[in-house]
Amino acid sequence: MTNVLLYVISTDPAEQQKAKRANEILAERDLALSVQVLQEFYVQSTRPTRQDPISHQHAVRLIESFRRFPVQDVTDAIVMSALTTRQCFQVSYWDAAIIEAARVLGCTEIISEDLGDGQDCAGVRVSNPFRSSGHPVTVTT
Repeated sequence: MTNVLLYVISTDPAEQQKAKRANEILAERDLALSVQVLQEFYVQSTRPTRQDPISHQHAVRLIESFRRFPVQDVTDAIVMSALTTRQCFQVSYWDAAIIEAARVLGCTEIISEDLGDGQDCAGVRVSNPFRSSGHPVTVTT
């Protein structure tokens, strides 16, 4: 989901189709986010080595606007569940934490460019919103 938020602010001409899709996702969808996604967005969007970094103030305003969606805090229970998910599904701890935050929020689907499209992690399915088939995703984190 972090990539979706980053595409929203992208000025890279090569990413304009993804930027358009990302804006559609934010405008049309029931979404939920994890605190981790907001943290990743801040770090990546303001990174000085980014082609088009944004200011701290701009990132804060955007994060405040993203808080219109439900946001799941990272809890010790999510950390422990993510450790199990990481091992079971051979994903990074960070991806596992997002999967577990989604589970706590009651989401059955997460959107990701990085995880395997269609992968099912014990009831939380991964969907890539930028794939060519363009199937809609209904609930994400």
